Amino acid sequence: MTVKLVFIIGNAAVGKMTVGQELMKITDLRLFHNHMTIEPVIEIFGYYDGKVVKRLREVIFEEFAASENAGLIFTFMWAFDMQSDRDYMLHVAQLFEEKGAEIYCVELVAPQEIRLERNVTENRLKHKASKRDLEFSRNTLLDADRKHRIESVDGEVPFENYMRIDNSQMEPADVAAKIKEKFAL
Repeated sequence: MTVKLVFIIGNAAVGKMTVGQELMKITDLRLFHNHMTIEPVIEIFGYYDGKVVKRLREVIFEEFAASENAGLIFTFMWAFDMQSDRDYMLHVAQLFEEKGAEIYCVELVAPQEIRLERNVTENRLKHKASKRDLEFSRNTLLDADRKHRIESVDGEVPFENYMRIDNSQMEPADVAAKIKEKFAL
């Protein structure tokens, strides 16, 4: 069995984690959403430390790629205007490719007004303690929209197995089913 790595990328509060949760329910893949390392680092250090988050993720990626698991779903907010984000995604993919993994990438997109509504959903707040300060979370989302380009342009995503889904009016389970079908997961 070939290990699979499924990236779910997209802007803040677009539904990456929730779609990942639904995809995990209908496949043999495990979910590693980006806040699974962010939240413990904030809790332990009292602030976000990107260097520590990256090191924790690296260990998880290396060990998972070497494991007998069927595959991993990883969620990430990729700023396409930052070369470092592109380099990071290619690095993670390479860790898995070295173990013979197949790489898939799903980009979720939705307008800001929908993402602002999703920013305060029960599921998001349950799994992301740092988002419970609603004013801070809203401002962080708006700030990221002003400072970065989180949606790709045609041909920018370097992975052959790629799909873009506007999930504005879709239920997470339906998005997950579409991903599973498209990539035969």
